[in-house]
Amino acid sequence: MYSASDVKELREKTGAGMMDCKNALQACEGNMDKAIDWLREKGMAKAAKKESRIAAEGITKILVKGDKAVILEVNSETDFVAKNEEFVNFVDKLAEVIINSNVKTDDMESALNLSMDGVLLSEALVNIIAKIGEKISFRRFTVLEKTDSQVFGAYSHMGGKIGVLVLLDGTNEEVAKDIAMHVAAMHPEYLSSDLVPSDVLEREKEIMTEQLINEGKPKDRIANILVGKVNKYYQEVCLLDQIFIKAENKETVEQYASNNNCSVKEMVRYEVGEGIEKKQEDFAAEVMSQINS
Repeated sequence: MYSASDVKELREKTGAGMMDCKNALQACEGNMDKAIDWLREKGMAKAAKKESRIAAEGITKILVKGDKAVILEVNSETDFVAKNEEFVNFVDKLAEVIINSNVKTDDMESALNLSMDGVLLSEALVNIIAKIGEKISFRRFTVLEKTDSQVFGAYSHMGGKIGVLVLLDGTNEEVAKDIAMHVAAMHPEYLSSDLVPSDVLEREKEIMTEQLINEGKPKDRIANILVGKVNKYYQEVCLLDQIFIKAENKETVEQYASNNNCSVKEMVRYEVGEGIEKKQEDFAAEVMSQINS
């Protein structure tokens, strides 16, 4: 019906994925022109051409439903699209699909095989890319579950540019919300000091030691000074060791929670585009390339 060279040719003509090209040729009984139309109708050709673009804008979304909560990040190329009603509605539906399923945190393969509006989520993603005209990426998600003696704290900042979800032992919703706001503002990297990876801690200690040597500190005092510097490092990067932003008496987040009969069990903080290298646009060069092409 069709050969490997036909698949290769279709990929080159449309930029669609190999499996999509195979499906198109099979559906169209090997007819190349019909297969191209088939891919275009499903938005696959158009979407595939956008895969090389960088999507570092977008929004985070938090949805809490009963004893389950999900936080996710969906990226777009521009902030303008991130505010588009159709894009926002897609993200809202996506959160509903995830929370109503049994997929586990960051199991993207299973998530993309879930159903949304009667099609696979992977296909729904292709469709929204084709419709909006930008690369859109479902980047990550975390699913948390709680017991009756626990509570979620959720906070969304700057229209979803930062999203925070925390899980507390205890049932004080106000405390949970306050701690979520603290996480958004103070950007802790770890929940507690015991969760700091050993290689990260050793690297920090090496840097601290070199700093102390360069400052001329006596070698026999460095070990003791290092203890204090490590504790200060924990106060900077570990949620439970940080001074609570609303505290008037310098109590830590751990102490604040404890004083309200709570303890923090989990923390998730998503900031849109963090870790994605944004493309630096040279618009003059882009215009010239269009003129010369």
